[in-house]
Amino acid sequence: MDWESAIKDFKQYLRLERSLAKNSIEAYLHDVEKLRQHALYSHKKDPNAILTQDIRDFLEWIYSLGMSAHSQARVLSGIKTFYHYLTLEGAMEHNPAALIEAPRLGRKLPDTLSIVEIDALIGAIDLSTPEGLRNKAMLEVLYSCGLRVSELVNLKISNLFLEIEFIRVTGKGNKERLIPIGHSAIKHLQIYLQHTRKEGPQKPGMEDYVFLNRRGSPLSRVMVFLIIKELAIKVGLKKTISPHTFRHSFATHLIEGGADLRAVQDMLGHESISTTEIYTHLDRDYLRSVMIEFHPRA
Repeated sequence: MDWESAIKDFKQYLRLERSLAKNSIEAYLHDVEKLRQHALYSHKKDPNAILTQDIRDFLEWIYSLGMSAHSQARVLSGIKTFYHYLTLEGAMEHNPAALIEAPRLGRKLPDTLSIVEIDALIGAIDLSTPEGLRNKAMLEVLYSCGLRVSELVNLKISNLFLEIEFIRVTGKGNKERLIPIGHSAIKHLQIYLQHTRKEGPQKPGMEDYVFLNRRGSPLSRVMVFLIIKELAIKVGLKKTISPHTFRHSFATHLIEGGADLRAVQDMLGHESISTTEIYTHLDRDYLRSVMIEFHPRA
């Protein structure tokens, strides 16, 4: 089996058997391609000619290029998955990457906002403009539900179930999940939808998107970032923040308040690659009770 056919078959395995998202598949293939390029310098024309020492030499090579420990660990993970696939297919008897340890990673805690800082940011929004009413609803939803920015800008009106205090979002890997939404977010979302959103322009085909710009198109991720950055400057906040900071703050405030970690992970739609634990599905009544009891704006 040569590199080209092995990588082609590996791609099919990731897509069909692992059901990975397009970006994840491309990341895996990019990692294997790095190894292939290095192997060709050593005249290793087939992936099954690679030995454990070859992979160690490769890791030393990417380290010498200045690649961070986190990036090295991610590349090694991709290579391990590639050779795990080849052993499953019988192309190799042993996985040469199986016993190689990833570099030690220092844990960098993400910046979070205090409740006071979040109140200050949202309170600095100018509500005398249509954009201000939209931005207030947007940040309330972002913080109340712990959304990724991609989930926020792609949020649909048809996926709002405000009467039962839930929204449905599509996260990574096109996985859908239901998330409780707090009363404050519902209030400002309804004000926006019933007034500003209803009276503003809407481009054909974009009618179902919740947050629209002045031209009637969905907000971009960059625009959400700029809105938050301008508010941070306005209130004199020195922290480097982004839409993802609201997501980190959502999780931190719930956990600090005593919320069950599994409930928070279920709401975030996040599965850690460092654990094999399968998080149990939590019923909606329990998720709602966690939100009401522990979220400061519920």
